[in-house]
Amino acid sequence: MSIKIHQATINDVESIVPLFDAYRQFYGQPSDIALASSFLLERFKHQQSIIFLATDATGITVGFTQLFPSFSSARANQIYILNDLFVIPSARRKGVAACLLQKVVEFGRSMGAVRLSLATALDNKTAQKLYESMGWKRDEIFCYYNLSLIGPASAWRRTRKTARRSGFCWAEKTGGTHE
Repeated sequence: MSIKIHQATINDVESIVPLFDAYRQFYGQPSDIALASSFLLERFKHQQSIIFLATDATGITVGFTQLFPSFSSARANQIYILNDLFVIPSARRKGVAACLLQKVVEFGRSMGAVRLSLATALDNKTAQKLYESMGWKRDEIFCYYNLSLIGPASAWRRTRKTARRSGFCWAEKTGGTHE
């Protein structure tokens, strides 16, 4: 499959929205095109994320990844959190995710970032295998915790039968030591 990766702009929101909505549904959220659109527009308007799009030879958007900028206090430097990665089902296992990940690594390096971080569900073995094959390392030093600020801890319940997961594992791509 011939894939082209480019950094999205606010002009690409229309082509990102259906994939972003499908990504949210994958994690048990109800479909909400208006919410997906407004969320993405806000990120672009405030320059709060970097999105890369994968398009096939016909120009159809088949995947995306979204990075959120952050910082490492210990290293006093820029890092990026790879928060979202999604490929449409018909384009999976064709190298699209690997192309998106490679573009993210190139971008991070070009920006002088010291680390990229991501999280994936503990039972998402396919994604874990891909990340590890591309040099990402599962964190074995730190435990990561989350606290819901929008209701009881059970409020973020995923409904997909195959998505009953006990948590996430973190992977990082660094230049060496853990920051």
